[in-house]
Amino acid sequence: MSPLPCSVVLALAAVACASAGEIVCEGTYHSHLQGIATDGEAIYWSFTRDLVKTDLAGKLLARVAVRSHHGDLTCHEGRLYVAVNFGAFNQEPGKEDSWVYVYKAADLSLVAKHPVAELVHGAGGMACRKGRFAVIGGLPTTHKANYVYEYDERLKFVRRHVLPSGYTRLGIQTACYADGFWWFGCYGKKLLKADAAFRLVGQYDCDCGVGLVKLAEGRYLVGRCFDQSRRGKAFIARPHPTKGFVPAEAGK
Repeated sequence: MSPLPCSVVLALAAVACASAGEIVCEGTYHSHLQGIATDGEAIYWSFTRDLVKTDLAGKLLARVAVRSHHGDLTCHEGRLYVAVNFGAFNQEPGKEDSWVYVYKAADLSLVAKHPVAELVHGAGGMACRKGRFAVIGGLPTTHKANYVYEYDERLKFVRRHVLPSGYTRLGIQTACYADGFWWFGCYGKKLLKADAAFRLVGQYDCDCGVGLVKLAEGRYLVGRCFDQSRRGKAFIARPHPTKGFVPAEAGK
């Protein structure tokens, strides 16, 4: 995603000053936060069974009920692309039912459904780079690597990439491409970093498992659950060479 306009960066800076660097999503939801995305005009939040649009300060603009399990999401050319699985996660092939659902960013109306049968352990998240989508998901405990499934702009399968990360709890939950790297958030406070060709280049003890998206140069949003996991928020973060991401106001 391209850096946001200066006006948006200034708006986000104002939000940070007003609320200690946090943006709280208005509302209480049925299930926990799965991912966040932004197009520079709004923030989009996936809460498993609710898809939510807020302004840049977290004020609710739209909310639609969706079928469980809607996972992490990404913005691309006025559309929201959400990784969806209606079957079992983290099992051997045959028990999943993996899809990408596409919604209009303007009003959250559903416009398309694409099967992604290659996500044999359950589709759980996705990100976009130059018209190519990376879709990620679950992982059985017997596997010692994670998988990233690459699709073109029409959601046609291109190839599977293997990340020799070792087992991570329930696979990969969130995805983000920024600053020349793919970032993959996992449960258990594990963050994977890969180059543009999906070669694993780093691992961090960093919790980005419920949302990660770039805002502007040097600034990201990292998702968090609170209030018994029925509400969501995001803090403004910056990259760190050994820690992955840290709050933007934190020291070196």
